[in-house]
Amino acid sequence: MNNLPAEKPRLLFLFSDTGGGHRSAAEAIIEALQIDYGDALTTRMVDIFKDYAPPPLNRFPRWYPRIVRVPQAWEIGYHISDGHNRGRLLTSTFWPYVRRAAHKLIEQNPADLIVSVHPLANAPILRALGKTHPPYISVVTDLVTTHALCYHRRVDLCVVPTEAARERALSNKMRPDQVIVVGLPVAERFCQPPGDRQALRLHLGWPQDLPVAVLVGGGDGMGPLKTTAQTIAASGLPLAMAIITGRNADLKARLEAINWPLPTFIYGFVNEMPDFMRAADILVTKAGPSTVCEAINAGLPMILYSRLPGQEDGNVDYVVGEGAGIWAPNPERIVSTLWDWIYHPEKRSQAAANCQRIANPRAAHQIAEILARQVKIGVYK
Repeated sequence: MNNLPAEKPRLLFLFSDTGGGHRSAAEAIIEALQIDYGDALTTRMVDIFKDYAPPPLNRFPRWYPRIVRVPQAWEIGYHISDGHNRGRLLTSTFWPYVRRAAHKLIEQNPADLIVSVHPLANAPILRALGKTHPPYISVVTDLVTTHALCYHRRVDLCVVPTEAARERALSNKMRPDQVIVVGLPVAERFCQPPGDRQALRLHLGWPQDLPVAVLVGGGDGMGPLKTTAQTIAASGLPLAMAIITGRNADLKARLEAINWPLPTFIYGFVNEMPDFMRAADILVTKAGPSTVCEAINAGLPMILYSRLPGQEDGNVDYVVGEGAGIWAPNPERIVSTLWDWIYHPEKRSQAAANCQRIANPRAAHQIAEILARQVKIGVYK
């Protein structure tokens, strides 16, 4: 009799560092799986472009920050490809070019469950898998204006963050039983209780007697971050700023060379963003889905100053519609909102309460439970 333990289920996560919070969503789900199920399963992340796409597509993650700095071109491309029939035509056209790469990815990464957090993975991987394949679950990481390629009728389940995204799935010919609304998965560290704000500020070296606004432009420091910060600084607001430039080292150097007239702290790419959000009063940010949901879970009111046309339009509508923040697409409107929120703190408090109302800090764990059921493992802890 063979008493060897059964092999652990293998979960393969498909992502790429091309905006939309794909990596952070995958990492949040994997973190929840590890917390809830320990070593009962194994996980692997594969970057579909960098690791397997043929040239020049394998350079797409490197090109992405430059591409989105031309938002008009991005918007045209987004809308031209967005639609059930147009999406099918696009993926069929590219299939001969990516076929070998898709088969190689599957052969080199055997899995009992495939989880895609990137819309461009779905069509080629499902086609390469053929009719008989392990369960395939897609996780949509945009909140409202989701691209048609997020929705493939051959997936076993499509997990979406909002009711609007579910309606979009149904309009793209998915069955109601294929789509489930959970929320956007966010890392555990963003979902902790607020803690002691004064102690956090002391640790960060931030002033205790001024409101603090955190300014971010995504992982690549995109958007008019420098102009926004300088306009705020020149406004005479009783405020401190923490500016996060991400991987944009040139922007960080230019900001550090400025003699700021108010307390200003300049950071590059940081791992302390959860502490920053819990210690701050206001977030001034591009409308990226991950940052928006991290702020919502942290109860941090937002001023949205930039968005990627098409893809992030709905994120702005969602935040403003739920009363969790304000759309202020130029520095003057940002300053006006800051004046209003600083001198009418009840408005800022209401936005924070609205964040807490719509937050779902358990989203990553709910998705982890869905995946665990697919591979038939029980709760670990």
